[in-house]
Amino acid sequence: MKCLITGITGFAGSHLADYLLSRGDCEVHGTMRWRSRTENISHLGNRITTHACDIRDATAMYELIRDLRPDRIYHLAAQSFVPMSWVAPAETFTTNVIGQTNIFEAIRAVGCPTRVQLACSSEEYGMVLPEETPIKETNPLRPLSPYAVSKVAQDLMGYQYHQSYNLHAIRTRGFNHTGPRRGDVFVTSNFAKQIVDIERGRQEPVIYVGNLNAVRDFTDVRDTVVGYYLALEKGKPGDVYNVATGKGYKISEMLDILLSFSKVKIETRPDPKRMRPSDVELLLGDATKLRTETGWELKYKFEQTMKDLLDYWRSRAS
Repeated sequence: MKCLITGITGFAGSHLADYLLSRGDCEVHGTMRWRSRTENISHLGNRITTHACDIRDATAMYELIRDLRPDRIYHLAAQSFVPMSWVAPAETFTTNVIGQTNIFEAIRAVGCPTRVQLACSSEEYGMVLPEETPIKETNPLRPLSPYAVSKVAQDLMGYQYHQSYNLHAIRTRGFNHTGPRRGDVFVTSNFAKQIVDIERGRQEPVIYVGNLNAVRDFTDVRDTVVGYYLALEKGKPGDVYNVATGKGYKISEMLDILLSFSKVKIETRPDPKRMRPSDVELLLGDATKLRTETGWELKYKFEQTMKDLLDYWRSRAS
């Protein structure tokens, strides 16, 4: 099976490549931009084929799909950092919405029967009321950031193209996923890197934090990508699936777990620059639908994920 991962050099993309290769029945291809950092896939060597292609370039996207004719596309490439979407909303929309449109239109123009998984986001749910948790796929979408609005557009576009053109699109709404290789701008990885910098004496024994009261449903990325695969293979075309654990942690609790794996005494200190204009206070997902229809199961406990993340940053520290 010929699989194309957009954004293969990214966090989730590299782990998805690992999983597909481990199956032994997938030929793995991936898109990358000329300035993409490749350390996340350096261990894969010649086991994958990468293609220089910016999803915002409609011609490049068409030519890649025309030449490759993939059986599966896992669409993970995106501007995925929520705070950046406040600074660059237009770029966020161009990358996320126009980029996906280019993929869909290329598939239509080529006429290949490609299945597409769309990596949508729990951020689409936005302002969730306490009585609405755990969040089901039927919950109202009340996005609270430009990023979340762009993901709503991607999500509904997947539904529309299935209804209009019978495109085999599967929408997955991933809740927060983390683990080794997570970029240090994201909260779990940022805290882990700060702890390692403190352990190595490169930072004073203070961790700078934003909103510690927000509750998040953290899935290990290695479980998340299996959910992506199963949703695309066994899910109903045009449908949407939450990828979540069903257990929420306050950001403060997540930090406490990370700190429990370090022997250094560390203080926490608020940083106004880490606060958002509006924040989603509660994201707790219900993945019953994914588990029931595809047999997806969680393998990693949160404490193990946090330990592996901290060890990843320790392995990178010189």
